[in-house]
Amino acid sequence: MKTTLIGHACLWIESNDTTMLCDPCLFSIHFEELNHYYPQVEIDREKLKRPDVLYLSHRHQDHFDIRTLAYLPKDLKVFCPQDPLMLECLKELGYTDVTAVESFEAYTVKGLTLIPTPSLLEDYYPEHGVIVRDGEVSIWNQVDTIVSPKIIEYIHRLCGRVDLAHLRFQPLLEQNFAFHKPCVLPFEEYSSFLKVAKALSPKFAVPGSAGERFFDRFEFLNHFVFPTTQEQFLDDLRDFAPEIQSSVFNPGDIAEITQDGVTIHEKKSETARFKENHDSVTAFNPLMEVPRIRTMTADPAQQTEEKQCVESFLQKEFLERLQQLEVASAWGHWKVGYRLELFGENDSDVWSIDFSKPPAIKKRIPGAGQCV
Repeated sequence: MKTTLIGHACLWIESNDTTMLCDPCLFSIHFEELNHYYPQVEIDREKLKRPDVLYLSHRHQDHFDIRTLAYLPKDLKVFCPQDPLMLECLKELGYTDVTAVESFEAYTVKGLTLIPTPSLLEDYYPEHGVIVRDGEVSIWNQVDTIVSPKIIEYIHRLCGRVDLAHLRFQPLLEQNFAFHKPCVLPFEEYSSFLKVAKALSPKFAVPGSAGERFFDRFEFLNHFVFPTTQEQFLDDLRDFAPEIQSSVFNPGDIAEITQDGVTIHEKKSETARFKENHDSVTAFNPLMEVPRIRTMTADPAQQTEEKQCVESFLQKEFLERLQQLEVASAWGHWKVGYRLELFGENDSDVWSIDFSKPPAIKKRIPGAGQCV
């Protein structure tokens, strides 16, 4: 069996006469054009063979990429969780052969058997990892799942010691940054990744499903969101579980899995070609400066027109719409100060509402005695 990393969570799996594409994202720029694959990669979609199986782990847009799904043939055999949103999207896109899977149920397509594995934190939507077997070797792709000792025990019962595991290694801190929480390595979460690896004890392990970075005007987030690296995780794994062989696994790399072991063929994929790393640009450094928010409109005349339009809305309609919300009465009870900031190219205007008084929207900083 061979697994090829196209990028992030997108894996191409093949064995004998059967091929499988996991979490397809065949465009490096994705997730509403916020992220790109990292390390950077060029994807030649014309060289991608038609897969026998399309496997989707969960609904997040870096795994369930609508643009790629619109590009792929609609008569492919698709496996996905029992998620109404995903099923409806696939139906609207025109897919005709979709199976909603159950955890630990086996599904066989030609020479491959797929066994979805559950996640402890499914929130309001399901997500899965997946075991793939071809009768000779087995792999487990953890994707984004959180697993327990019981889940790992059941994996052992199904296939013994897996030959290759694609493991979680990167805690993501987007919400920490957005909600002003500490941007530090979450040791408890990170140590749980190492504990999962040791409990699973695969014959060989590679870091998986965290190969993306922000770019363009959001590039600064890389210094706050990605607290570790493949190399650091593997160093820690060698200290914590030296019995597990391991390797870095970059876009364009191919892992060849046999009963005799795993061989990593670097940069051998014809579909995904490794471009470059920019570690200094993406290195975790939560003390870096955060650039100011500014308008995305470049034309000065259009900036003025847009500002006038927004200010007109704020003065004539905004307060009335706010007061129609159920929560508005609570704002008055708790004497809330509401602040809204309108950003231009080089400056900003602050509008505020003091709900401790008869509400009125004013162009001023909350608490300041004088209107601007």
